[in-house]
Amino acid sequence: MPRNTLQAGIKHELSLTTGPEHSARRFFENLPDVFATPFLSGLMEQTCAELVQKHLEPGEQSVGTAMDLKHLAPTPLGMKVTVKAQLTKVSGRQLIFHLEAYDEVEKIGEATHYRFIINAEKFNQRVAEKAQKLSD
Repeated sequence: MPRNTLQAGIKHELSLTTGPEHSARRFFENLPDVFATPFLSGLMEQTCAELVQKHLEPGEQSVGTAMDLKHLAPTPLGMKVTVKAQLTKVSGRQLIFHLEAYDEVEKIGEATHYRFIINAEKFNQRVAEKAQKLSD
């Protein structure tokens, strides 16, 4: 189970300088050449995962299970994006986060993200059993 330090109110932030590899055009050529929503989502998930990691017991990991994301404004490539995460609720092994993202000019996104604390060994066993079904 999570340590007692994994409590509502803890915060973490993470920044990324956007580049061509973060363009929406990586997903479809006829999209604007700006910071893509999937990369914003990934940065938000990474921020939460980093926040949780130092509070887990050995053998535990966290996995994302849902995200309600609003991408509010475009960010030109080359700008820095910062995600701020706060753990708002701990319910057993479920964790709920509030996130806000900013570029160097304005707020560009907000989200509610759900993560679940797992036993890594059991999880990996389930994944291996599922993969084995393809070779049966």
